This record gives sequence, C-alpha cells and structure tokens, in this order.
Amino acid sequence: CFVCGQTGATITCCDTDCDLSFHLPCAKEGGCVTQFIPPYRAFCPAHSPEQAVEVTPEPGTQCLICMEPVEDRKTYSTMVCPACKSTWFHRDCIQNQAIHSGFSIFCCPHCQNEYRFLMEMLIMGIRIPRRGPSWEEDGAYEQLYERHSCCDAAACLFPGGRDEAEEEGPWELLLCCSCAAEGTHRHCSGLRDSITSWECDSC
Repeated sequence: CFVCGQTGATITCCDTDCDLSFHLPCAKEGGCVTQFIPPYRAFCPAHSPEQAVEVTPEPGTQCLICMEPVEDRKTYSTMVCPACKSTWFHRDCIQNQAIHSGFSIFCCPHCQNEYRFLMEMLIMGIRIPRRGPSWEEDGAYEQLYERHSCCDAAACLFPGGRDEAEEEGPWELLLCCSCAAEGTHRHCSGLRDSITSWECDSC
C-alpha cells in the first residue's frame, strides 16, 4: 500500500499507466477516490477525477454543513455543488450527510438539486447507501402513517366504545376535514346521516 507501506493492498489505480495500490481504509488518508457505482473504479491522487465546474470560493467561505472554513480552491477535501456552484462543503461533511440521507433524498443542502448533485458526488467517490434516511429507521415516523381511528366527542355514545365504528350510518366515524387528527361518530356530535364532512372544534 503506497499510503501505509503495509502488504495486502488489493485496490489498484484504474489508470493503465499507474501501478499504485492501496487498502480501502487507507484511501481517505491517501487522497484516493473509490467509486461505489459500477464498474467500481478506484484512483490514486494523481489520477482521481476532478470537479469540472470552474469556480473558486469567496474569501471566508464556510462549509454549509459544519460552518467551518473551506480551502481557497477545489481540492480532494473541499467540494462544491455542480448545480448552484455556490455551496461549498468538506468531503467528510458531505459524506456524513450522504450516509444519513440515503439514496432516496440525498441532494445539495442549499439548492436541493438531486440528480446532477448525486451523480457528481458518486463520481467523486462519495458513498451513498441505497436506502431511506436513517432518521426514519426503526419506525420513528410510523404513527404519522396511521389513520386516526377513535371518536373524540366529549361524550361518546357508541355502545362499542370510542375505538369502534361502523362503515355507515350514525356510528360511522368522520375525521376532521381540515386536520384529520380528530374524529367523531355522527350520532355523538348530533350529525345527520347525510352529513359526510365535519370539522373539529380546534380547526
């Protein structure tokens, strides 16, 4: 490995005239780019792809993610959004965002461009997991997808209780037409069977 000097380096630069090899864990320290998309190419620092956009950061420009200063030009560690050309960030910062965002919603943190931004980050060696955002794992927002299913009238009159309802008639459960966060049996709120829309007191 040209980075750590140890044996067992199994990744070789894809440039046909280059024989530099390195370990995957050493890639970051050595400034190497490993692409996590087919054909899964890897490059040493001398042959790594560079961002084509011709732009330099203004003096004092900060990383939009960590708010720390970026370098005064594009480098391995300092990157820019290819769409808006004004959003600068550190490689480590955008990599961390990619890990948490996942493939489905990864985008420029400023202009929200998705396709162009994502494709360039993949080419530049940013690993983007093919999954949803990490903050939606373990059912964190599961309750938001559940339909409200109980009667919130001050006095529920249904013999089966607040959590039961019938498909039609006086005991059909109507949800608030504005928020859908509260419900009532028709009879519990004195509504005729012909009423199909109801709004809760909060709305």
